[in-house]
Amino acid sequence: MDPVLYTDMSTDVVPGSPAPAAPDGPGPSRRERVYLTIRDELMSGRVSPFERLTEERLAERHGVSRTPVREALARLQADGIVVKRAGGLHLYVPSFAELTDLYELRITLELRGLTRALEDPTVHHDRARLEAELDRWYGFRDDTPAPDAGFVSQDERFHATLLDASGNPALTQALAQANRRIRSVRMYDYLTEDRMAATIDEHIGIAELVVRDRLPQALEALRAHVGASREVVMERAAAALEMTLMMSREEQR
Repeated sequence: MDPVLYTDMSTDVVPGSPAPAAPDGPGPSRRERVYLTIRDELMSGRVSPFERLTEERLAERHGVSRTPVREALARLQADGIVVKRAGGLHLYVPSFAELTDLYELRITLELRGLTRALEDPTVHHDRARLEAELDRWYGFRDDTPAPDAGFVSQDERFHATLLDASGNPALTQALAQANRRIRSVRMYDYLTEDRMAATIDEHIGIAELVVRDRLPQALEALRAHVGASREVVMERAAAALEMTLMMSREEQR
């Protein structure tokens, strides 16, 4: 079974450097550029979670028609970055209690993909799938992408493949659902070169251990990897929330 991913996010734009909403041509389409521009604006902390996101205001701000804005908002809802509340659409701001619970669920599901193979000698990982995924990450190591929130889709693909290779598709489906709920904040883990490099190296290390049947070591490496990601995400999400709250207070003066 193929891993479930929810959106195909481009890695062509670095957050904080909005893509121009120019006419279509080589490179990302106009719709993709509008989506990336709004997504990066929301994630940069420049938009208050209390601001109502309207098609008209966003279209005027970015110099485009309402149609690509409407499509971008629909994608952002699917990503979990935008939510519908009373009064319209707003930037999603999860509670830290919710994040803690969801990360606990995530690590439980991911580790189970390894512990079930440790407990049952008849369970074997699909080595061919893992080797193919390893080749992708060797490619990222050789040509590391620029920091980009959209890289979360590549991260999700790795973890879904690793779990799915253990042979229990129900675990993979559950992980996909958990990822959807924390994706909007997990994007904060891919905004610096050091975190991009660390993620790539750690993924390669984990997958190589599993391919070599060194499952106890892979288990500890995976636990440390997800734990480190959680700490970075929580810290940066807190900083982004503080920035938006400060902006909101300034606007109300």
